Amino acid sequence: MKKNEKELLLSEEEMDSVREETGTEENLTPAAKEETDAAQEMSAEGTEASEERSGETAADADGTENDNIIICDNLVKIYKTEDVEVLALQGLDILIGRGELMAIIGNSGSGKSTFLNMIGGLDRPSAGRLIVDGKDLFKLNERELVEYKRNTVGFVWQNNARNLLPYLTATENVMMPMLFTKSASGKREKALELLEMVGLSHRKDSKLSQMSGGEQQRVAIAIALANSPKILLADEPTGSVDVKTGAYILDVFKEINENSGLTIVIVTHDRMLSKKVHRVAAIRDGKISSEMIMKQSYRNRMSEITALTEVSEVQDEYSILDRAGRVQIPHEILENLHLEGNKVKLEYVDGKVVISRPES
Repeated sequence: MKKNEKELLLSEEEMDSVREETGTEENLTPAAKEETDAAQEMSAEGTEASEERSGETAADADGTENDNIIICDNLVKIYKTEDVEVLALQGLDILIGRGELMAIIGNSGSGKSTFLNMIGGLDRPSAGRLIVDGKDLFKLNERELVEYKRNTVGFVWQNNARNLLPYLTATENVMMPMLFTKSASGKREKALELLEMVGLSHRKDSKLSQMSGGEQQRVAIAIALANSPKILLADEPTGSVDVKTGAYILDVFKEINENSGLTIVIVTHDRMLSKKVHRVAAIRDGKISSEMIMKQSYRNRMSEITALTEVSEVQDEYSILDRAGRVQIPHEILENLHLEGNKVKLEYVDGKVVISRPES
């Protein structure tokens, strides 16, 4: 069997369970991607840089990993075809705390979905350091990676065709991921419990075609929670539903986060959704460009936030300074400077850094 044709590594006992309960075998082959020469060079450079930082990294690794379930350090991803190379992530740094509910925003092509795929174990970084729940994703072999995807992360996709099997009922869909675990009992009871958690116990016997888009998405959340993951990853979960349904889905995420302490990371274009989480990280050109933190005064008044509420009223925005001292200046500020080139003047005045146009 070729490397890029490896299937999920299931025991005979697990496959028998799948055949017995569903009568089908799902071919869940992960697509392996070829790493590029350029990526190897960047990886070597990243290794050297990591060795230089090893003293400080080793000193606080235990504390950092206990406090943060996701640690991304100078993360790089390069996609290569015959004619072109695309640098999807360009040294991304971020820490995500245990039990945090946060959003990732960015324009199409900014690298946010690539970042989510890295955390989910669906793609391998080209360089950098990626630690999730104490596991170094660079060092996992194929079997360990399968275990990681099975037990550590749950996915909710925008496209419900990726979340649900149309010929199964809601209960059977939620039970499906449980068939790949060693537990032999209680699957149906747990599935019904999860459907009740997302407010769909009355739809337990309904199939895909009998449910609305919002109901399908809530079933998808229940499926993602089936194996009790430590991290829930949601890619545009409100992208295919109306505003009211989107708000309800966010409420489901918030309730799960508050009641179970589950870490939830949401990739979204939905500005209404991003205004209602405590922390938002913006990705631009493959790096975290800024973070928006909810003001303390709004944390207990989220019901007052509407589509007309300005983001600046709810959240404070902070630009991110990378380890080389670089910062991305927001487009709206650059536009107001009316620059005629690529040079700006920096001055330190009364405790503030002032950016201005160069003198003509």
